[in-house]
Amino acid sequence: MKLVSAWLRIPFWQRVVAGFVLGALAGWLMGPAAETWFGPLGDLYVTLIKMIAVPLVFFAVINAISSLSGQKSVAALSGRTFLWFVITAALAVGIGLLVGTVMQPGTGGLQLAMPHNYVQREVPSVIQVLLDVVPSNVFYALSGIGTRVNAAGETVLAAGRGSILPVIFFAGLVGFAIVKLGEKVTQARLLVGQLSEIMIQVTRFVLEVTPIGTFGLIAALVGSYGFEKLLPLGNFVLALYIACTLHIVVVYSTLLLAHGLNPLKFFRGAAPGMQVAFVSSSSFAAMPVALRSITHNLGVNKDYGSFAVPLGASIKMDGCGAIYPALCAVFISQYSGVPMSVEQYVIVLIASVLGSFGTAGVPGTAVVMATVVLSAAGLPLETIGYLYAIDRILDMMRTMTNVTGQMLVPVLVAKETGLLDQAVYDNPSTNVGIDDPDPAPRA
Repeated sequence: MKLVSAWLRIPFWQRVVAGFVLGALAGWLMGPAAETWFGPLGDLYVTLIKMIAVPLVFFAVINAISSLSGQKSVAALSGRTFLWFVITAALAVGIGLLVGTVMQPGTGGLQLAMPHNYVQREVPSVIQVLLDVVPSNVFYALSGIGTRVNAAGETVLAAGRGSILPVIFFAGLVGFAIVKLGEKVTQARLLVGQLSEIMIQVTRFVLEVTPIGTFGLIAALVGSYGFEKLLPLGNFVLALYIACTLHIVVVYSTLLLAHGLNPLKFFRGAAPGMQVAFVSSSSFAAMPVALRSITHNLGVNKDYGSFAVPLGASIKMDGCGAIYPALCAVFISQYSGVPMSVEQYVIVLIASVLGSFGTAGVPGTAVVMATVVLSAAGLPLETIGYLYAIDRILDMMRTMTNVTGQMLVPVLVAKETGLLDQAVYDNPSTNVGIDDPDPAPRA
């Protein structure tokens, strides 16, 4: 027990960094064997996170909507949140286009081979995506069951293919129903709040294994990929990482400063969510940590945060849906020798901003979004397959950018609407585990 207590006393971010460094070292020393030995640790961690995500979101959204009715207008908060989603997405597209134009990652005589396992993804229409938001079977949506097309062209059920959007939609209806019924369902409102608290506690338990999961994920990644996968597309990888870094450090910091908030304190409090996003490459998996980071570490109102973060995890993708497609368009234009016109730049901007909201719930969002944008801009699609070989490496930074933005917007809106506890924000914690109690509510 003393060893466990000593481990828990180490700050959460330091434990995660230690897992990252040790995982990279193990992968480098063991090579492909690291994936066999340690990969299951990472897979188990991601599975645990996904296990808690749906019930956490379901009860949190219901509780958030039913609770927010007495504080702020749900419609007003939703409108502000969505507006900032659009603004930050547009800025992200601009960063992607700018970095691609300046760095020119598609020049230099690259000779690439199409990956043997690349399969063109079918891009659903925006109408179909919107229709899929309404679940045909609530229990399928809650269990993560979706559909896929088999080899015979038949639509069949498939576990793990579901989207979180139907869960949010149904939970929203339940929340509004509780608001409408008022005192008639007081006990139901209290029960939902209690179930939400239980899921938050379960989340704390799961988050304690993050350092171990990080070790497994990074060991498997370094062991199976090494550094050779980066060499053929090193300029593109570098351009993406620079674009995402500029967006996070420059754009997000500027928005925080404009709201009278210290960016360093934001990044300190948001660090756990950013770390989990980077190593897991999944906005969905990082969502419980992101929610805990903004409410516990940064002082965002719990009810509003429980509404905004799941929504952001579903429709806000600054990395996958904005920067990456824009950079892909410039890269493929340069690689293919097809100069982009001013009109094409505008099309890329519009398609990336609007398309990210329509396809965020689709598996393989980044590849789908890039295909959508390239098609809209009239650029060749074949070259997108070249990037598939290094997609796992790209996805780490893209996802961290996604999740950072998903934490930023609730902080901005909370500041604008008086739902931010400034005292908590000014003294942010970096822990999200079971040993770190929630801050006392302000009077």
